[in-house]
Amino acid sequence: MNLTQDELAEFLLEKADQFESRDFIPDDPVSIPHGYPDVADAAMAGLFTALIAWGNRKAILNSAVGMMERMDHAPDQFVRQAARKEVERAFKGFVHRTFQPQDVVVLCAGLQQALSGGRSLESLFSGGDAFSRLSSFHDLVFADMHGPHRTRKHVADPRKGSAAKRLNMYLRWMVRPAARGVDLGLWNTMQPADLMIPLDVHTSNIGRRLGLLQRTANDWKAVEELTASLRQVDPVDPVRLDFALFGLGAIEGF
Repeated sequence: MNLTQDELAEFLLEKADQFESRDFIPDDPVSIPHGYPDVADAAMAGLFTALIAWGNRKAILNSAVGMMERMDHAPDQFVRQAARKEVERAFKGFVHRTFQPQDVVVLCAGLQQALSGGRSLESLFSGGDAFSRLSSFHDLVFADMHGPHRTRKHVADPRKGSAAKRLNMYLRWMVRPAARGVDLGLWNTMQPADLMIPLDVHTSNIGRRLGLLQRTANDWKAVEELTASLRQVDPVDPVRLDFALFGLGAIEGF
């Protein structure tokens, strides 16, 4: 597309408004935390849903619903209080792609330790920019890890170059305002201006096609580059344009 900078900005904002609507929710993983009116349950449901959010969206939703059922639809209480044996029994036979029962066991144990003393999930992402928050969360969850090292791969670490798509998406859900009905706006220790784009094949491909991203690898440097481009369009809420890029790629086949 041969658009001026102003025309491109207008196009992206129009598409963001088009796709950020309640019609987006039913087929998207964000529908899972929307099912919990309690803030703590919504945050925990959102975290576990985000951690398995790769692949076909229908499969993600089916697996996420299964996870919540195994947690008796009280995910915050389950993660905070369930003994290791209880988690093992509850998740026996659960598999989502490479995410297996042992990974749930390790994550629950790590989160129990990190959340001890009544800490909130939000507090585990506190302080600094998005890079620092994600790095800190990874360290807190695995500070006293008892289990297979393989589970670390399910909690992205931007220090290793990961684009951290799923965790950036989770932060979008938690931080962006709920005014348009899609994101939940549950946390206020981080501002929408500080969020980073959840970079996936759709957002990256559309970003390159529109001249917003030059880097060929889908890594953290690409996240920084694309987010910087989106801040030129909307410095206050750049990640609202995630809806435009994802919708153009995944829904419209732009």
